[in-house]
Amino acid sequence: MKYIIEQFGKVYKWHLIEYVHISKIVGKGNLIFTNTSSRQLEPLGKIDKKSIAQLGFSDVCILDPASNKTLSPEDCKRFKYLVFGGILGDYPPRERTKELLTGKMPEAETRNLGKEQMPTDNAVYAAKLIAEGKPFEEIEFIDNIEINIQKGLSVQLPFRYVKVNGKPLVSEKLVEFLKKRRTI
Repeated sequence: MKYIIEQFGKVYKWHLIEYVHISKIVGKGNLIFTNTSSRQLEPLGKIDKKSIAQLGFSDVCILDPASNKTLSPEDCKRFKYLVFGGILGDYPPRERTKELLTGKMPEAETRNLGKEQMPTDNAVYAAKLIAEGKPFEEIEFIDNIEINIQKGLSVQLPFRYVKVNGKPLVSEKLVEFLKKRRTI
């Protein structure tokens, strides 16, 4: 399976942290960034400045929370590419994947990973588990996590995270980034 991140706009530090994490999760050889020419992504996967909509790939599935069908292991046997929008999440969600990606590829099939919004690294991890044969219903999640920054200060992240070894899947680099950002 190849995992494609369609980048929208500038690659911010937050994106880069998630993309480093994704590259570790799926491997550099299985990760493609489209719609970008950002050189900082070169060590993480293949880069194509064209949008996925312009590349003419077949066997594509767009992961869109607005889709009516949930991704299954059977689906993953049919698709070669799973496409994720590199969109910084809004709360509440504004269905930007549908607007920016799905709407430009009406021929592509879509699936969801539940209706809750996930950070891109968690969405990719959940999809990878499904591609490896684990049904979505068997994946455990933790919603609305809190990151302690310093005594008396924390950050709420109102998204869904995959539960791994009893904890939410959160990159240590993200935690470090949030701590530095909030203590300046």
